[in-house]
Formats: sequence, structure tokens, C-alpha cells
Amino acid sequence: MRSTAVGGAIGVGATAAVIVAALVQAAGDTPAGKALGSLDLSVSVPDAYKRLITDAGGSCPEVSPNLLAALLETESQFNPKAASPVGAQGIAQFMPSTWETSGIDGNHDGKRDVWDPEDAIPSAAKYLCSLAKEVKDVPGDGQSNMLAAYNAGSGAVLKYGGIPPYTETQGYVQSIVALAGKPAPGSNLTTAERAATIVNAAQDMIGTPYSWGGGSESGPTTGTCCSPNGSSGSSVKGFDCSGLTLYAYARVGISLPRTAAEQYSVSEPVKPEEVMPGDLVFYGSGPASLHHVGIYVGGGIILDAPRPGTAVRFSPMKSMRDFFAIARPIPHHNKET
Repeated sequence: MRSTAVGGAIGVGATAAVIVAALVQAAGDTPAGKALGSLDLSVSVPDAYKRLITDAGGSCPEVSPNLLAALLETESQFNPKAASPVGAQGIAQFMPSTWETSGIDGNHDGKRDVWDPEDAIPSAAKYLCSLAKEVKDVPGDGQSNMLAAYNAGSGAVLKYGGIPPYTETQGYVQSIVALAGKPAPGSNLTTAERAATIVNAAQDMIGTPYSWGGGSESGPTTGTCCSPNGSSGSSVKGFDCSGLTLYAYARVGISLPRTAAEQYSVSEPVKPEEVMPGDLVFYGSGPASLHHVGIYVGGGIILDAPRPGTAVRFSPMKSMRDFFAIARPIPHHNKET
């Protein structure tokens, strides 16, 4: 049950950006505030394109604003007039044949113009989403396979069962992943940077459907079992609560176990007055019977995948009566060692 104050703040019509901005303002110059403030685009984007990228960046679970910005930086350095020797055109470097089938009229002015960022940027996001579907069954990281398909074609990714053995494509994927702020395991992040990356990863998944048993270190997956109350929760690709935390922590090289109870077992309790963004918030009657986990954002708010019929969202930390504890994963249980 929502409290009236928080429910009004995050009800219909409120956007993630507005909520995060309010939390940053409330946190001020504290470590929590600095971490939340880092949730802005990690790529330096010209002001003219920030809103286009932010809006298009939520087109599907595999495409975040940061990833889309990193792709555009890599493709054209945000130059809408860029033209490659092989014929790629515009800010997103579409080949004419691909634009013909995948370009959209993003600004609804009655024409599809590859040289117009208002058309090309949402077209790039839409095309990435279609590629993600084409390579969804390929082993490995789904986003990396999607990016490889943007560069080399989905046929090459399907043929090689992952990123093709092309030097250009491999470097292309690595460059975009690095620019998007998705650190490789073992990267030396500060506490604030780690917290921001965890929260940002979960925030990028807002709107992704709940799926019981869904979610892996690579992203949303189709659920594996029935939901506790017997309703459908496994027929869609998405996350359950611990699948979301598993995914978000993997972005900083921390490998969590699969269930909420197991994740609590490799974490150390945190006093409420010492909670920081990125900490895990657990619900249940005891350590062995925990049934829910979320990621603390700040201001009494968590990011979570609540239950069947919902999607990844912001929730009040005390939205469930059986709040149990706040905890932080113990370093020696992750990949950074």
C-alpha cells in the first residue's frame, strides 16, 4: 500500500527523470546525492539531441539512453551530415537500403529524412530493438549481440552464434559498451560510481514486464516457472525482483545468487541511517523466507519488479508491511576479487 505523499509523487504522469531529479535535489551534496546525480547520460551529448535520445532510449529493454548515445557517438560523433565512404548516412549512419525498410518519420512532418536527427535517432532505436528480437536466442550478452548486428548484420551474428570474428565489429561493440558506462568485471569504480551504475542499470529497465523467474546477468529473460498465486508470470520476457537486482549488480562486476534469500545471505546488514543508493532492501519474515528485494534509490524509494501484472518501477521502500532489512553485498562474494 502506498503512502499518500509518495504515491502522489510517483503516480500517473510522473517520469523517472522527474523523480530522480527530486531525489538528487533532496540529497544535495551528500554521497547519495552525488551518486544519483551521476544517473545523467554518461556520454557527452549535444543539447539539441539530449531529449531525442532520452525519449528514444526506452524503446525496448535492450536499448537505454546511454547505449543509444554511445552508439551515435561511435557512428558519427553526433554529426547529422556524416557520410561514410561505403554510403552510410546521417547521425546514425544508416545504409540507404536499411533506411528504406527501417527509417521512420520521428517528428511527424510527413517525410522520412535520414539526414534529420529527429527522424534518424528514433529510427536507430527502433532498428536496434528489431535487431535485438532477431538475435534474442543467440548465446551471450543480448545487448552486445544487438550492437554487433547493427554493425555487421544480424545474419553474421546468427551465423557465428555471437559477435562475429571481425576486428571492426568486435572493436565497435567494445567501444559502445565502454562509452555506455557498462563497466567490465574488475573495473576500479568508486563507491559512488558503483552505486550510480547499479541504480542506472535498474532505472533503464523501467517498464520491463514482471516475469516470475525472469532475468539474468545479461538482461530480461522469459520466466521459468509459475507465479506464487498461480497467475501468469512466465510467458513474457522480463524480470522478477531478484532477477532485476542480479542484472543491475552484474553491471559493476558483482555476481549475485539468484533468489532474494540467497542474495541476503551474501550481504551484510546496513543500519537505516547509513543506507546508500544501490543497497538492497529485503522483505519477508526472516532470512530463510525472504520473498522480495529491491534496489534503494534515495528518499525512501526503491526500484523493483513487484509482482505479476506489473513492471519494473519506482516503489516506496515501506510499500510492503513485511519490510525485513537493508543489506549490502559482501565484496568477497563478487567478481571483483
